Amino acid sequence: MARPRKKINLGELEKLYQLQCTDKEAAAFLEISVKTLERRKTIPKFAEATDAAKAKGRVSVRRMLFALAAKGNVAAAIFLAKNVIGYKDYFANEHSGPDGGPIVIGPAPELGELTDDEVKQLTILVSKTQRPPKA
Repeated sequence: MARPRKKINLGELEKLYQLQCTDKEAAAFLEISVKTLERRKTIPKFAEATDAAKAKGRVSVRRMLFALAAKGNVAAAIFLAKNVIGYKDYFANEHSGPDGGPIVIGPAPELGELTDDEVKQLTILVSKTQRPPKA
């Protein structure tokens, strides 16, 4: 014998979905399993009601966001500009030479032409770059 069918208060579920609750949150609130909720959502009228409730919730959030932006809330205006209008922040990390021109890279020095003193100095400098960092 199958268990009795669990009653779901559709009005409460619609309110939860208007708040954009997840299925897990809604099921916990209604004291049913997520599987039960998922099975009910296979019923067309039930699925339509839940989809409509989620859409109403999104419209409500959008309406509130537009009202905030219209009142001068800069964060709301920026959010809408980026997510509705498609504005983007662009960052350019470029390095350039004198007067914005290219960075000139000269030829590598001929190491064979260095004096013994220059080789010693270069060895000292290179060894300083290869030391492990101080703890």
